[in-house]
Amino acid sequence: MAKHPATFDLPLPEAGWRRRFRRRLLAWFGDNARDLAWRRSRDPYRIWVSEVMLQQTQVATVGPYFERFLEVFPTIDALAWADEQDVLRRWEGLGYYRRARQMHEAARAIVRRHGGVFPRDREAVRALPGIGRYTAGAILSIAFDAAEPILEANTIRLLSRLLAFRGDPRSKPGQELLWAMAEAVLPRRETGRFNQALMELGSEVCRNRSPRCDACPVAALCEARRQRIEHQIPVPKAKPAMEQRHEVAVIVRRRGRVLLVRQGDGGRWAGLWDFPRFQVHAENPANLRRELIDNVRGQTSVLIEPGECLRTLKHGVTRFRITLDCYAARYVSGTPNGRADDVKWLRPSDLAEYPLNTTGRKLSRLA
Repeated sequence: MAKHPATFDLPLPEAGWRRRFRRRLLAWFGDNARDLAWRRSRDPYRIWVSEVMLQQTQVATVGPYFERFLEVFPTIDALAWADEQDVLRRWEGLGYYRRARQMHEAARAIVRRHGGVFPRDREAVRALPGIGRYTAGAILSIAFDAAEPILEANTIRLLSRLLAFRGDPRSKPGQELLWAMAEAVLPRRETGRFNQALMELGSEVCRNRSPRCDACPVAALCEARRQRIEHQIPVPKAKPAMEQRHEVAVIVRRRGRVLLVRQGDGGRWAGLWDFPRFQVHAENPANLRRELIDNVRGQTSVLIEPGECLRTLKHGVTRFRITLDCYAARYVSGTPNGRADDVKWLRPSDLAEYPLNTTGRKLSRLA
């Protein structure tokens, strides 16, 4: 590959380079592929579930969730007919719960539009909720050997280094270049195996902070390696400024039950249940007490008498560093009129059956 300037308009590799790359990559994958549960079948449903779970989640974390999820929802039909609350409960702990809701919605769409059979047409797959270009390409290539390129975090890093692409891979020109590269290197046959090999190499060898170039089967074909700039590529994503935030969750007790609220669409944990939770600003204890009373009443129509702080948790969500105080409270009066489906009094023993976010599950042990 000829040396080229640091520009978005980089030449793609010539045919001989592509042949050598495919041959070396597939030979390496044959000897080094991890034994992952979703690789033991070409069932598009299983591949789809794994791809959705793997979005922004480590392989080691996904493995047990994948097995348990498939035990409960072994087919598209089973997922489509399930209650959303059950789907979210089985997803609990994986985070990014919108993925589960969209997959549930997509399963129902497949039953309605395609008789419960996962479609093989690219546009039909892309029309399903939560499935973008990468996910569609991964499913269709791995399940059906369709000639579909892929581009995700590991392959973005790998292809950027192979090209010595110094630009921002998240920019529109960067995406266009890398998709073109992903398509150019795609073989005519075994596209699914090839795409898995690309992801495996990016994940296990062409790592972000410490690329293992000495163990890479295509190091001799890597332009970034030749220029000794592999640690500079890809350009890192700018980190958002972190914002400190003080939140409160309130465990309201009444006759052996506690008050839970289902989060509405558009919220941080849409569809999940939680104790009344909100951001607070008061530093003065008297003002804080007023905030607790007013916010719980605003969310539930229930009047409370705040009690002691039971526990403080610190955690991060997107760009927020959150200090979460959990307060006990005694029920005084009020009924959640008109919100019977979204506000419930539950026995503490019943909480195991309701999907909660991670901090909500920790707090449930105090109920």
